[in-house]
Amino acid sequence: MGEGSIIGLLDTGIDTSHISFHDDGMNPPSRKWRGSCNFESIKCNKKLIGGRSTIASDQESSPMDELGHGTHTASTAAGNFVEGANILGNGNGTAAGMAPRAHLAMYKVCNTWGCQDSDIIAGMDAAISDGVDILSISLGSRSKPFHGDVIAIGAFSAMRKGIFVSCAAGNSGPYPSTLGNEAPWVLTVGASTMDRQMRAIVSLGNGRSFVGESAYQPSNIAFLPLVYGLDESNSVAGKIVAFEARDGDGIQNGRIVKEDGGVGIILLEKEGNGHTTFAEPHVLPASHVNSEDSDIIRQYIKSSNNLTASITFNGTSLGISPAPVVAYFSSRGPSTSSPGIMKPDIIGPGVNVIAAWPFKVGPPETGDGHGKVFNSISGTSMSTPHLSGIAALIKSAHQDWSPSAIKSAIMTTANVIDDNKRPILDENFNSAGHFSIGAGHVNPSKVINPGLIYDIDEEQYTLYLCGLGYSDNEVETITHQKGACGKGRKIAEAELNYPSVAIRATIGKYTVNRTVTNVGAAKSSYTINIDMPKEVTASVSPTKLEFTKANEKKTFTLSLSWDANKTRHAEGSFMWISADHVVRSPVVIF
Repeated sequence: MGEGSIIGLLDTGIDTSHISFHDDGMNPPSRKWRGSCNFESIKCNKKLIGGRSTIASDQESSPMDELGHGTHTASTAAGNFVEGANILGNGNGTAAGMAPRAHLAMYKVCNTWGCQDSDIIAGMDAAISDGVDILSISLGSRSKPFHGDVIAIGAFSAMRKGIFVSCAAGNSGPYPSTLGNEAPWVLTVGASTMDRQMRAIVSLGNGRSFVGESAYQPSNIAFLPLVYGLDESNSVAGKIVAFEARDGDGIQNGRIVKEDGGVGIILLEKEGNGHTTFAEPHVLPASHVNSEDSDIIRQYIKSSNNLTASITFNGTSLGISPAPVVAYFSSRGPSTSSPGIMKPDIIGPGVNVIAAWPFKVGPPETGDGHGKVFNSISGTSMSTPHLSGIAALIKSAHQDWSPSAIKSAIMTTANVIDDNKRPILDENFNSAGHFSIGAGHVNPSKVINPGLIYDIDEEQYTLYLCGLGYSDNEVETITHQKGACGKGRKIAEAELNYPSVAIRATIGKYTVNRTVTNVGAAKSSYTINIDMPKEVTASVSPTKLEFTKANEKKTFTLSLSWDANKTRHAEGSFMWISADHVVRSPVVIF
């Protein structure tokens, strides 16, 4: 359960009084922890062992959370067990982080004014100095060269100290792509849905019904007049209001509707956003309807002057299929900064994640007392701490593993099929490609024992930076080493010993070498299995790897060829298979 591991989070702070951060069942941190807990207004324990605010404008060093984001991510990564956790009575169960026995340290680098680069790098420096094992960073900007990216620079220093770094891939927002945190020495995390739905059913006056979601589920609303839009000229008193989910904060808009006398809201999802819906703590009876159903509701609104609707609540349903599905907002590759490294690396749960929250949610008349409030929010910010906690599980079991070894274990054991045993789908229920899911969806049950790992040391990362064409000064900005690229020393992107392969289609053929380390049984045998489309000729040499001892290394060659005039995009994988393991690496030609 992550015992002994220390997870440092860069975020908005933490609600130290929340029950998720009590220390029942916890041991004190080991002597490797060099941080302190000398805050003016809070008291640490064996769960929350330290942290600080690195925001220059803060009046004190306390990392108290004013926004909720950091409390949520911290409990997702390593919150302790809390029985009877729920959001406004829904999603009831026992809450726990991915690594419930890991320690937490919070570095407050963001506040209501945002996140400043200087505060972020100060937070990373502090976490490295304090002795964390894992850095969980649910923030980031759009793609940029690594020498101009403070998270990439700080994460390189962390990697050098043996600290694993997990970062959000980014939420796509209004831009075509906002994929960020692309450095190969960080794990870049995308977001997926879960098999749970807090059902709120919208019925229209024409007899059509649609299943949406809401975390607030009061009494049902019988058929009432329906109006469209948040236009002030609309009279909403006693009516249900349908409006575009993209028009600002849905919860805040619901408050406005309530103040004007409205009795319910329907949030219509934007065209192209597929089947992703959000279960939020609204203040009115509400339903967030998916993109396809929203379009039908819009057509109904245009077709009649006598509009009516009702909302019926159906509680929390489990086993919703298909799952996982890639969330529409999860940023997609390819990487802009380094196209030869496949990004994102992995996806994990990031939609309607129920975790700790510092403030009361929902209508004023509902909710638990302070200290046991949970909230349901979504984003790659939510998927990232899932992976950080899972990395802490690996670190606890394999304290001598490097950050790249941990990343390899996560990537090569990932699932590429959903609960129906079919390929994972995207938000529109089309097959999701590698630039959506990376290596696949994280499978925590397999990461501790991956069989083989792809390891990368600091020198190889440095030579890779030289191969990107950065100047000596730019490489020095990242590595803090002078003359690293002297005498023309460099390697190409695809030559980095990465657990995935990404190659430009215009090349036509490519050969890469990879080295694997045996971390399974001392004596083991692996055979190759290649799964590539027919337009790509692929081979691996040798086709069998025989290991006779632990930590033994073997190198193999992957050769690929295709018609550069015809093939523009192709995806597949190769797998090393033994009696006990399947070690899978995705391949994308683009």
